[in-house]
Amino acid sequence: MTVLCLLETEPGGGAIDASMRALAVAGELAGSAGEELAAAWFGPQEAVPKEALTDSGVVQAWAIGSDRLAGYAPLAWARALSGLASGAGSPGGAASAVVAAATDRGNEVLAHLGAITGLPMAANCVSAARTGPGEVRLVRQRWAGSLLEDAVLEAPLALLTVAADAVSPDAVGGAGDRGTAGLVVERYEPELADSDLDVTAAVSAERRTGVSLASARVVVGGGRGVGGPEGFAVLEDLAGLLGGVVGVSRVVTSEGWRPHRQQVGQTGTKITPELYLACGISGAIQHMAGCQGAKTIVAINTDAGAPIVAKADYAVIGNLHDVIPALVAALKARSVG
Repeated sequence: MTVLCLLETEPGGGAIDASMRALAVAGELAGSAGEELAAAWFGPQEAVPKEALTDSGVVQAWAIGSDRLAGYAPLAWARALSGLASGAGSPGGAASAVVAAATDRGNEVLAHLGAITGLPMAANCVSAARTGPGEVRLVRQRWAGSLLEDAVLEAPLALLTVAADAVSPDAVGGAGDRGTAGLVVERYEPELADSDLDVTAAVSAERRTGVSLASARVVVGGGRGVGGPEGFAVLEDLAGLLGGVVGVSRVVTSEGWRPHRQQVGQTGTKITPELYLACGISGAIQHMAGCQGAKTIVAINTDAGAPIVAKADYAVIGNLHDVIPALVAALKARSVG
């Protein structure tokens, strides 16, 4: 038996950070049952990140694809995982669990897989361990991460998604140092019906460039205090200098200043950067649910009593329109010097 983990890919190649964290939890689950860890990747076989997978303890990897499968197709992806989980073409036999990151895609694909198999799916897990045949004990986040639920999932095939902040970056990888020679990478072509491809998604050229919000190591956030669409130019400058991306609060997307894909929060993207620089953001509980996985939070706000100031590791009490341009100028001067 194996534990199969779905890996999502970065626009420029490689697995996203959230998937590598999910892989760490999948490895713990496999270890608790004495099973092997396998990974599934939608893309070319030569692009499979062998070294990263080997370091995480993966012994079997599948590059999934076919002439009909291009881009993201949630039901088709779930159909392919169903085939692999049943042991189709796998020397390791059937899977006891399928694990994915609790991203939009991970949750959607595993929900489809649950519908296909008629099995329950547990979302936003932070740990999982096999306690008996068909039984997994898990801890998962509820109410936007404000509490943890200790539960038992009973199913012949456990379907789990892993919360973005479940595993620290330091815990990713390091499960083995065997070199890539022991990793078996094979191609898998799923049998798909026309209906499996009714819903597909294409990624625009704009979305292919740069670092994604979910995996960025630095996020510069902007809220109502930015003042309007034009106020984000200086935040874009700062994010570029720091090698990061811009994120926003819900009110910014509600006002139409920035697209929803940049929203950080309970109804947006959960982020886990090394640094989150929150500018002009009050810090409502829904927003904090999306950024609580950040290693360091720095708040820039004119209101010393703003909720985010109390949650931040560091705070600058001042006008972001004065602070950010000064910071940008200092960074540019340092790079020139």
